[in-house]
Amino acid sequence: MVVPFALWLPLFVGLILSGIELGAVTIRHTALERALDETVRDVRLGTGTNYTHDSLKTEICNTAAILPDCTNKLKLEMVKMNVRSWVDPNRTADCIDTALPVNPVRSFTYGRDNELMLLRACYKYSPISPAGGLSSALRQDDQGFTAIVSTSAFVQEPS
Repeated sequence: MVVPFALWLPLFVGLILSGIELGAVTIRHTALERALDETVRDVRLGTGTNYTHDSLKTEICNTAAILPDCTNKLKLEMVKMNVRSWVDPNRTADCIDTALPVNPVRSFTYGRDNELMLLRACYKYSPISPAGGLSSALRQDDQGFTAIVSTSAFVQEPS
C-alpha cells in the first residue's frame, strides 16, 4: 500500500496545485477584464468626466478589488488607432518590471472625437505555488511574476 501511495501522491498533489492555480488565474483575469470593460464603458458614454491615466487606473483597481496591490502592479497603455492606414499595435504588453523602479507611461494618448482608441491593461501577480505544474508553464519575469493582459477598444464619442 505504501509504494503505490508514494508513487501516485506527487501526481495528485501536482494536479490539485494546478487546479488551484488555474482557478486563481481565471478569477484574476475575469476581474481585470470586467473592470476594464466597465471603465471603458464609462469613457465611451462620454459622461463629461475628463479621464486621466491615474483616474482610469484608480477606477479599474477599485472595480477589480480582488487584485492585490493593483495600483502598483497595473500598467495601462492607450494608443490611437488609425482605421484608414491600419498598423497593428505592438503585440507585447509593456508590463511593470518589479526589479526596476516604476516605468514611465509607455504610451497614453487621449482621443479626440470619433477616434478609435485601444486600451491595454497589464497586471503582474505572483503565482500561488511556483512548483505547481501550471505555474511552471506560465511565462515569468526575473522576480517570478506572471502577467495578465486585457485589451479593450472604443471609439471616442463626440462631445
